[in-house]
Amino acid sequence: MISKPKNGDAEKRISPAVARLKPGLKHLKSSLEELRNLFERAVTVQDIAEPLISFDANQKVEGILEFMEARNFDIVGIRDQGLVVGYINRADFKDGPTRVHLHRFDMCEILPDNAPLSSAVKVLGKRPAAFVTTWGQVGGIITRGDLQKAPIRMWLFGLISLLEMQMLRLIRERYPNDSWTARLSASRAGKAHDLFKERKRRNEEVYFSDCLCLADKGTIFLKDEALFNSMGLASRSTGEHFFGCLEGLRNALAHAQDINARRWPEWGMLAIDTERLLEKLETAAFSSSQVAGGPENFTGGPTQELNR
Repeated sequence: MISKPKNGDAEKRISPAVARLKPGLKHLKSSLEELRNLFERAVTVQDIAEPLISFDANQKVEGILEFMEARNFDIVGIRDQGLVVGYINRADFKDGPTRVHLHRFDMCEILPDNAPLSSAVKVLGKRPAAFVTTWGQVGGIITRGDLQKAPIRMWLFGLISLLEMQMLRLIRERYPNDSWTARLSASRAGKAHDLFKERKRRNEEVYFSDCLCLADKGTIFLKDEALFNSMGLASRSTGEHFFGCLEGLRNALAHAQDINARRWPEWGMLAIDTERLLEKLETAAFSSSQVAGGPENFTGGPTQELNR
């Protein structure tokens, strides 16, 4: 049974940005925290990890290598006195005993089994594998190939969708009368209008701004000074590159394409940057005196460049 919050509790949790939203826009104020909570409760690194096959450190390296080649394993664990203390990588094999090839675990590549999926993405941006502990002992492994699994793809698509929702919210606050069309080319504005008419013909309850694609939202943010400042990017060229890469990742996810081929670790870093940008936009808001053509003093989050 879900208990109802006591009077006043719900109001305390509402941010100032949400409080300023028009009733029709409040559903757009989904937060990164909500997405994190969903995945932290329901899906964690243990859901994409594979068991880490391990061998005793005294076993002959030739036998281990034969096993790895037969099963196309790149990494296996190594046990010392019954505990998995590190791993060996098939790419590093050379003459010598097993202990010579041993890579002892670095704490930065070890994750608890309840860690969020984003933690694995961050580790794999710098390391060939992340190792998962259960009851304090390493027993699982996540490689870049595991990033093709459904939980990761769902998390990435949800992250991009939430970013688009926050961008749409700010565009509506900044341009309440759909005057954002002036920021787009005639052809792009025309495509959005054609889509709007088609959706209205199907009797969908939709706003004109709902018909903006990710590329159009990016264009509006890059051309509007206040919206651009809300992202905290160093330059517009940085923003153009970011949105171009983000659209490529979104399309690959939507069409079930390989998200690792030729684009890793770039897309891993892109996911981390998307999280950071989403956090900034979630705290941003424009008051009624800051609509397009009004004062440019932005009242949102920090304006540091996205860290890479």
